[in-house]
Amino acid sequence: MSKPVKEMIMREYADRLGDTSDAMLISIRGVNAVDATKVRNELRKKDIRITVIRNALARRQFAGTGLEALTPLLKGPSALAFGGQSVVEVAREIVKIVEQFPGIELKGAVLDGTLFEGKKGVEELSKFPTRDEAIGQVVTLIVSPARNLMAQVKGPGAKIAGIIKAIEEKLEKGETIAKVG
Repeated sequence: MSKPVKEMIMREYADRLGDTSDAMLISIRGVNAVDATKVRNELRKKDIRITVIRNALARRQFAGTGLEALTPLLKGPSALAFGGQSVVEVAREIVKIVEQFPGIELKGAVLDGTLFEGKKGVEELSKFPTRDEAIGQVVTLIVSPARNLMAQVKGPGAKIAGIIKAIEEKLEKGETIAKVG
């Protein structure tokens, strides 16, 4: 392959990936063309894209980026899956799809510079919370103590309000209230 062609392919990688720093590396060699199209279409609905890459050119393109951690896995046929809300969502969707299409090989993924290697690593990553889920968990942790405090403050007040209401009802009926001794 000539140098201009290689440069053109690397520019194409740069255009497609943009500033992507988290992605997943798979091999779709074990999937026939019709099934590969089905996989791509299913993932496209979730804004996840798959790009088949040339390993040597990808190594050069990934150098100095967040995807550099994937370079040891660039052996054999490789495709980069990226997009969606996060690489966790990508991992979840592809792990689901592998059940339908077992010919897909999970090579690994990178999240914030951390490499999750092989099928086991990708499955572990798929169990992580997505960004939105993590924000929800943090908000719950922040609000939880205030909610507990409000319950503690409100509890005795509710009891007193109940006693006062009972006294009021007895007085309205003309009953006498016995002294508590």
